[in-house]
Amino acid sequence: MSWLWTTDEMIAAMAGRPFGTPPEGITGISIDSRSIGPGEAFFAIKGDRVDGHDYASMAMANGAALLVVSEARLPAMGRLTVPMIVVEDVLAALAKLGLAARARTEAKIIAVTGSVGKTTTKEMLRHVLTPSGKVHASVASFNNHWGVPLTLARMPEDTDFGIFEVGMNHPDEIRPLVKMVQPHVAIITTIAAAHLGNFKSIKEIATAKAEIFEGIVPGGHAILNRDSDQFNFLDRAAQAAGVENIHTFGQHPKADFRLAEFNGSEENSALWLTLGGETFEIAIGAPGRHIAENALAVLGAVTLVGADLDKAIEALSTLQPEKGRGKRHKLSVGGSYFTLIDESYNANPASMRAAISLLAASSSDSRTRRIAVLGDMLEMGDHSHKVHADLAGPLLAAGIEHVWLAGPEMAALRDSLPDSVHVEYRENTEDLVAFILDSVAPGDVLMVKSSLGTGFGKIVAGLLDKFAAFSETGPN
Repeated sequence: MSWLWTTDEMIAAMAGRPFGTPPEGITGISIDSRSIGPGEAFFAIKGDRVDGHDYASMAMANGAALLVVSEARLPAMGRLTVPMIVVEDVLAALAKLGLAARARTEAKIIAVTGSVGKTTTKEMLRHVLTPSGKVHASVASFNNHWGVPLTLARMPEDTDFGIFEVGMNHPDEIRPLVKMVQPHVAIITTIAAAHLGNFKSIKEIATAKAEIFEGIVPGGHAILNRDSDQFNFLDRAAQAAGVENIHTFGQHPKADFRLAEFNGSEENSALWLTLGGETFEIAIGAPGRHIAENALAVLGAVTLVGADLDKAIEALSTLQPEKGRGKRHKLSVGGSYFTLIDESYNANPASMRAAISLLAASSSDSRTRRIAVLGDMLEMGDHSHKVHADLAGPLLAAGIEHVWLAGPEMAALRDSLPDSVHVEYRENTEDLVAFILDSVAPGDVLMVKSSLGTGFGKIVAGLLDKFAAFSETGPN
């Protein structure tokens, strides 16, 4: 049996003590009692809303081979027959196990942060590095104080490439996480107005993102967006943190990984990358200039970790957008179809603009209704009214004539759009769902974009539930 961890290794790493007769080892780690698999260890983490100890019996029923529980909650676990490792603090123990995982591996480690595109870039790295070796990467957006140590602790010892997304909502959140990850390469995709409610300025956001430099290993590399307004600041911050190798990507003439040319279409993209005096023609199986720009950083990282660049370039041609991050659906309606672009996972001003550009490029047919379905951008604080109203400019520049909105903050955009734009506004998501389900028509292209907390995923789910997938031979 190939164990992720032997129990003895876990006990030593976490300074825990066994309770009952533990198994020889475990095959995986979970913090979700609903999805745990047989042979895995369940870490009973206490979160802001729920305490994992309350779900220990469910974890046992679903096949957990081992529980990791806190000393304080052990008396309440007495009726459970599954073996346990008892620790003072479960989340702290998970972090210790993550550090042990980092210490035992010889993998090349890449960390990704930025205001926009973290998860897409992480998934792109996973996709293009897979032909070169065994890849371990964070699931979904596991990029916070529990997601990063969990991803580390899940990393097999024989991993060749480890990819970690590192996020933040406040200052001093990236610093402890990146010091756990200890990347050989750190990428900052871009700096933009995200979580503005927690920061006074873009410069403060850049300062928080720059914390990633503090964890880069000696001799390691930083990859920065040369086109970003914050580039000079980040470059100085990387030098001040002692980063020995600083590389750049973008369209800027001085970029190390330079976008020489871009040609986008509705379904995919082509770009020409200049690297080390050589130009590469690259096909990407996903549309959007923002995807192409982050592909530059990805291919730069591929070269820096010693992976096969040719295989990585070839893999980009089969890249597919993720659910909630640009995934496209053709759905049957009225004997034909409409197109749904699912950008519903999250939103800030920069990603909104990128999604609007994606919608603008989605059809050259003047009869097509290109419809921006937009919801509130959360965590904008005192800037909220302005950043929502300011979306009128990109929409008008892109020639978007149909805008369907929901949410109290989107009232600012509604009031900023001229009469030439067909605007539908609803105060809440549920009312907009009902309108959309009754209003889509053949040939429409709908792009759905909002912050996750607004529930715009209900719009996507409603459309997928009501309308069948379309094929040339009829509905599937």
